[in-house]
Amino acid sequence: MNRIGLLLVMHGKLGHHLLDTLREMIGELPLGADVLEVRRVSAHEVLIRQGRKMLDRLDGGGGVLILTDAFGSTPSNIANKLRDSHRCAVVAGVNLPMLVRIFNYPDLPLAEMARSAVEGGSRGILECPK
Repeated sequence: MNRIGLLLVMHGKLGHHLLDTLREMIGELPLGADVLEVRRVSAHEVLIRQGRKMLDRLDGGGGVLILTDAFGSTPSNIANKLRDSHRCAVVAGVNLPMLVRIFNYPDLPLAEMARSAVEGGSRGILECPK
């Protein structure tokens, strides 16, 4: 079976904190995952080269789902540049419910996983009643 990988392209350590939280919640992650940290002082070309190497490593034949924290931000722009070099889908606005959904359905094909991530993330956002 072709496996999908997951790459988080995010500001600072946010991606590491999210993956650490998921590991505490569910244990070993059923998909290969890594984080490309974006900092203000990082050179974009260096990050793109590093990201491409991560994509090569993460792609188990099914492509890579790239998640980024904020649409239009530097990590989002880098994620969209990375998409051009591999079979990838990019989803912006990552949150914990989105990640829980992804790791609960690790065998979905790439396009379906991207749609499921958006749905899980959206359903996880609501105003809590009194």
